[in-house]
Amino acid sequence: MDERTPNGEIREASPEVSVESLQAEVARLTEEAERARGEAERNWQQFLRAAADLENYRKQAARQRDDAVAGTQRAMLGIILRVVDTLERALVHAGGGADDAADSGAVAAIADGIRLARRQILDTLKTMGVQPMDSVGQAFDPRVHEAVEAVPAPEGVTPGVIVGEVERGYLIGEEVLRPAKVRVAQ
Repeated sequence: MDERTPNGEIREASPEVSVESLQAEVARLTEEAERARGEAERNWQQFLRAAADLENYRKQAARQRDDAVAGTQRAMLGIILRVVDTLERALVHAGGGADDAADSGAVAAIADGIRLARRQILDTLKTMGVQPMDSVGQAFDPRVHEAVEAVPAPEGVTPGVIVGEVERGYLIGEEVLRPAKVRVAQ
């Protein structure tokens, strides 16, 4: 059956659409929308996991970098501390003196130079957070001391107290950079 438009044109009547076909189309579109929502949710969860993995990777890389820097710093500081030890031994031997007055003046000048070099190195280490430990007179603590000799306790000294230092220990911040090598009273 043909229909007329308000201006008088004739148009063909549209075929009747059945309710069942509309319901089938709605069901198909609903199913397609649910499938798209499910896929969107899976994609979102995958994105969240990837973002978390990336953040974890960044944290792990930062930790590894910090550990590598700290390890390198500790190794370099250990080398510098060996130089300080050598300078301290030189100062001990310079105090041994010479027989000749002129030699004595030269030895004193060399000792002063060694003291100055030692002081500069220790000042530089201090700016890096490195501090020497005071061990003599302290109770032995295996976390910060390494016993290299046990000696009879002098009069008035309690056993377990450090009576001598073979090699000075150092801290970096609150951590032991190098334990002190000490003599402990028995």
